[in-house]
Parts: sequence; C-alpha cells; structure tokens
Amino acid sequence: MKEDVIKLRELTGAGVMECKHALEEAKGDFKKAEELIRASNVARAETKKERKTGAGFLYSYIHNKRVGVLLEIRCETDFVVQSDPFQKLTHDIAMHIAAMDPKTVDELLAQPFVKDESITVSDLIKQVIGKVGENSKVERFCRFEV
Repeated sequence: MKEDVIKLRELTGAGVMECKHALEEAKGDFKKAEELIRASNVARAETKKERKTGAGFLYSYIHNKRVGVLLEIRCETDFVVQSDPFQKLTHDIAMHIAAMDPKTVDELLAQPFVKDESITVSDLIKQVIGKVGENSKVERFCRFEV
C-alpha cells in the first residue's frame, strides 16, 4: 500500500495522508482513489473561486514558429505563481489554446482538455486549485497564426 500512496501522491499532488485515506476509502482500488482525490480538489476549488487573484503573469508559447499564444493567468500570491503545478498548468493551457483555437475565455474553459479529453480545461484548473490551495483563473489570451 505504501507504493500506491507514493504513486497516487505523485500523480495527483495530494498530501500523503489524503492519498492514504483515499486508498482506504476506495478499499485499495487505485483508480477510485484517484477519482476521490480529484473530486476533493474540485470541491476545494469551489470554496476558493470568489477569492481575489492579485498575482499572476504573462506566458508566451510559440508552436513550430507558426502559432503563438500570449496568456494572462492569475492566482492569489507570487508564491503560487512560481510553483511547479501552476507553471505546468500555464504551459498546458497555452498549448491547448494553440491547438484548439478557442475564441473566448468561456469557450476555452468549456473545451475538453487537449491532453486528456475526459476533463475540461475548467476541470484542469480546479485540480490545480485543489493542489496549490489558491484561486487561479485565466484572465485573457490572444492567439496568432501565420
């Protein structure tokens, strides 16, 4: 079970005890434990959605020198801006925008995530909110293609 806790922690970013409890609740079923943690992250994100997002940054992504994305993404503190989960989220969203060409933030959030179509971009953001413990949101973006 110890190996499963470690594997689940690496996969979800959840704490050791949360992973242990999820595996116990799922009676050792790894997939079910993963779903429990993801649901917990989404619920945690819902409680934080009204918090102000005063920190953030601009991220640029260029794909094959033909498609470019400039993304403004926000969270609550500079500490989270520098965190690995937030940095990965930002990169993944910029890649998604380059690939799927959404026209608005609302359209972007509703789209199935290009790297895992079982979740939406909104779900992806909620998962990261659950991991980092702060509200995060896409403020705006622009996409260029030649």
